[in-house]
Amino acid sequence: METDIKKPELLLPAGSLSRLKTAFLYGADAVYAGTPEMSLRAKSKFPLEDMEEGIRCAREIGKKVYLTLNLFSHNRDIERLESFSKTIKHLNPDGVIVSDPGIFQYIKKEIPKMPLHISTQANVCSWLTVNFWKNMGADLCVLGREVSFDEAVEIRKKCGDIRLEIFIHGAMCISYSGRCLMSAFMASRSANQGACAHSCRWKYKSKLVMEEELRPGEYLEMEEDEHGSYILNSKDLCLMPKLDKILSAGFDSLKIEGRNKSEYYVAQTARVYRKAIDDYFEKPDSWKSDVFIEELNTLQNRGYTLGFFEGIPDGKAQDYIDTSSRSDWRNVGYVKENAGNYLTVELRNGIKKGDKIEILSPFKFDPEIIILNEMYDGFDGRPVEAIAPGRENQCVKIPIEPEKSRLFPELTILRMKL
Repeated sequence: METDIKKPELLLPAGSLSRLKTAFLYGADAVYAGTPEMSLRAKSKFPLEDMEEGIRCAREIGKKVYLTLNLFSHNRDIERLESFSKTIKHLNPDGVIVSDPGIFQYIKKEIPKMPLHISTQANVCSWLTVNFWKNMGADLCVLGREVSFDEAVEIRKKCGDIRLEIFIHGAMCISYSGRCLMSAFMASRSANQGACAHSCRWKYKSKLVMEEELRPGEYLEMEEDEHGSYILNSKDLCLMPKLDKILSAGFDSLKIEGRNKSEYYVAQTARVYRKAIDDYFEKPDSWKSDVFIEELNTLQNRGYTLGFFEGIPDGKAQDYIDTSSRSDWRNVGYVKENAGNYLTVELRNGIKKGDKIEILSPFKFDPEIIILNEMYDGFDGRPVEAIAPGRENQCVKIPIEPEKSRLFPELTILRMKL
């Protein structure tokens, strides 16, 4: 049986040009990104010329790029809006993501034909708010992470003539829809401008003194032990176990968090969710999440949670013990050049002879497994027993079977299990 619901857009983060291209290579329909020229993403590695190339590449293959302009404005930002709008006009993206009503109004006036998407930071959690933004002229609303699935379905039913986007994977924030002041307070780094220091992941020790109302002057000490030190640390969002329900509900866009994540994260989330979505639409009645969850477990993660999918999450959504990754896999690197009989791989972690490497081809879901019986330094071509990314742009050359060469284009990702 086939479903008649339209397949949703798979939206990936792109923190750089290489990650944009990686996302598209592995199946993303669209990406979202920001540039330093727009002064919104403090850690952006996306200069204007790279963004131009990225948008051009997207248009050539029928993909989309959305720009982020989702700050909440202060007076000092207003004078820069003219420059922002000129940048947007010059780049001509497929949409702009905003959260501030004033900025929305400004861009709507200056660039009336530009599709405007309402950011998760605008805290859209009801059908009433969605209708407000629709009446203002918004093209799409990103529902807040705090919206349960049942609430989202109700919003979908009541707001059928505006596109809706939901988060399905990525880091969770301790604050409401990511509007956090903790990083600014602790490290003078604004989370709302892409410079979050992840203060909620730090280890804290607390010692409280309490005074009971009827016993004035008698102070009771409460000291936190080692099992409660990461009191603010949320597990990561992963809605793969519920993806079939999400797909059957008819949302327009499924969003993955992570503009500062690695190429491996972008490739792996894109390929896994792409395959899961396509399989569901091919055979919805027999779809299962197990194999996809197993693949997502290879990503660095703090443990997974369904977040607010089933309502207000309980303590199982937090990890009070530590913030270390649950994964025993690591990113080896990505293909920088394919010469037909060997791959030049830019390293992200060290490898040695005898290691079993998995190559994640964009053209097949099952990884291609190779054993490193020989490898060569990428700079001077000498044989090496082991190599690590000590030098900038350190590469290694790995022999491959020529008949399989077509499976591994540039930007193909390699991984290994520890």
